[in-house]
Amino acid sequence: MHAQSQYGAEDHYRLGLTALDAGDIEKAVLHLQSAHQMDASKPLYRSYYGLAIGLAERRLERAIPLCRSAATDEFFNPVHFLNLAKLHLACGFKAEAIRYLRRGLMIDPGNEPIAAEIRRLGIRRRPPLGFLRRRNPLNRLLGRVLRRMPLAPDLELTPFQI
Repeated sequence: MHAQSQYGAEDHYRLGLTALDAGDIEKAVLHLQSAHQMDASKPLYRSYYGLAIGLAERRLERAIPLCRSAATDEFFNPVHFLNLAKLHLACGFKAEAIRYLRRGLMIDPGNEPIAAEIRRLGIRRRPPLGFLRRRNPLNRLLGRVLRRMPLAPDLELTPFQI
């Protein structure tokens, strides 16, 4: 029997998130596993439990199905895509992580944790004219003009992309 058995699923979930934020992955795994076992129907519990075991074990085959099923159940919640991105980054799959970050931004363009992760990774927008090289003077000029315009922070498409 766990020492934390007096806690409910929500308590374990909150304690697991706190442990994740503090970098105590083993403690996070224990709490998030307890939350998931107490209420496996909650997508957030599943998603964070998947993230925690993925970070602890660095093995995707056990973690990804948990996070993906949470993202399927709550496809409108960008946190699931952020968790999938973090998992892929931890295992060295940057391109796949970027894909999940972009999906999360499509759901919530103003999501600050996703935007911060994108800034940390140094992901750049695609050039305005995709058929020209990034350093082409026309692309550089259009890029400067578009950056000054108040557009939605859409990382996938720009107005001139073909």
